[in-house]
Amino acid sequence: MRLTIRRWLGALALAAVATAAHAQQLTGAGATFPYPIYSKWFDVYHEKTGVAINYQSIGSGAGIQQVKAGTVDFGASDAALSDAALKDMPRRVVHVPMVGGAVVLAYNLPGFDGRIQLTPDVLAAIYLGSITTWNDKKLAAVNPGVTLPAAPILPVHRSDGSGTTNIFTLYLSSVSSKWKDLAGAGTAVSWPVGVGGKGNDGVAGVIKQTPGAIGYVELAYAKQNQLPMAMVQNKAGKYVEPSAASVTAAMTGVSTQLAKDVRTPIVNSPAPDAWPISGLTFLIVYQDAKDQARGLALARFLDWAIHDGQPYADALDYARLPDAIVKVNEKALGTLTGGGKKLMVAGQP
Repeated sequence: MRLTIRRWLGALALAAVATAAHAQQLTGAGATFPYPIYSKWFDVYHEKTGVAINYQSIGSGAGIQQVKAGTVDFGASDAALSDAALKDMPRRVVHVPMVGGAVVLAYNLPGFDGRIQLTPDVLAAIYLGSITTWNDKKLAAVNPGVTLPAAPILPVHRSDGSGTTNIFTLYLSSVSSKWKDLAGAGTAVSWPVGVGGKGNDGVAGVIKQTPGAIGYVELAYAKQNQLPMAMVQNKAGKYVEPSAASVTAAMTGVSTQLAKDVRTPIVNSPAPDAWPISGLTFLIVYQDAKDQARGLALARFLDWAIHDGQPYADALDYARLPDAIVKVNEKALGTLTGGGKKLMVAGQP
């Protein structure tokens, strides 16, 4: 399949030389969660091909709105569109998962050198506002041998429409019926307690500047800001660290479901070594690009990213796509058209 795609892309690229000059720049907008890997990809791809990709890291919700308005070539979202949202789009869109990532709980406890452990119940209680101090007996019970300070807890959350929020609230809804009934899951919810920050970088900034704070961010943002991260008990009962490997384990644990529908959440995966708050991040593109040359340029980038771009994920703490998901993506790319004409044809020699 991959060789077939490359052959057809190459042939179409030669045929489109005369009209492709205006397709040397693509525009996209959306998720902050994958911004570190996207920024790397766009730089490398520009160096290799001359195609510049202008990306606005403005949050998944805003990115989806720009796709809907037709002001960008692609949107980026950590929240897959629901069936209802798909019907609300002007034209048919395709989800292309790009990498997996971990949503982590970063915290700021000056003078504390240990490693916080959190169970699903305790984490939900913090964001429900029923655990308000770091030395709460329920929190102490899951951190034996550790003396936690008698300091107030400040939960930090996203203030903008966010796929990172969608991943986090999907997780809370899967482990806490009280949370599910009170706030539910989505790119934006009504938070019972806490303060907001815009983007992953905004949340990381609030945590870094506020003693006693805890908040959810993508793994790379916690590392970049040198924030300690909690270990969270997964569905198998094991306390695990967030890492590319534990996100891969989460994907593997639901690989059968993902092969049927790439929109399947991977939170609370049953795999023994899975990081429980894991998610896929997607590029959302129209199945038929109005402009064939721009559609071809986008298809070529997508093909590069799901194949040659994957090794760049390692150094940035994202998880590469497993082969099963790459194959699903290849099939999706085979359906893309530009101005009604096929960009790639699957199954040809």
